[in-house]
Amino acid sequence: MEYVSNSPSETEALGESLARRLSPGAVVAFTGDLGAGKTAFTRGLARGLGISEPVTSPTFTIVNEYEGGRLPLFHFDMYRLGSSDELFDIGWEDYLRRGGVCAVEWSEIVDDALEGDAIRVDIRRGADDGQRVITITGGTEE
Repeated sequence: MEYVSNSPSETEALGESLARRLSPGAVVAFTGDLGAGKTAFTRGLARGLGISEPVTSPTFTIVNEYEGGRLPLFHFDMYRLGSSDELFDIGWEDYLRRGGVCAVEWSEIVDDALEGDAIRVDIRRGADDGQRVITITGGTEE
């Protein structure tokens, strides 16, 4: 499905809507340019899972963990990784076994390690500066 978002709050609302349909172990794999709105979408995922703490980009920590909602949220940023081998070095399989939702920014870097049933979220700039075209495929799309 393709959606058009005209603001970060609309992008968050789309993430929130998706989160309400996610099951334990779901993987949401993001692609999109720097500043496209991947973290905004993830803030919406957190809200939809019932997580109230602030969501920030895990660029320097690789993964941020958020608990306290219907499911835990593990927010990964693969930008600094060289390959999927490094993903396994940080315990990827352990995160999958914990039964939360794994939101993976820059997923193309580790695409060969992601499950085939990952939900793919591609975020691209739209017609004007504030607009985003968001394409969601796989998993629980409506």
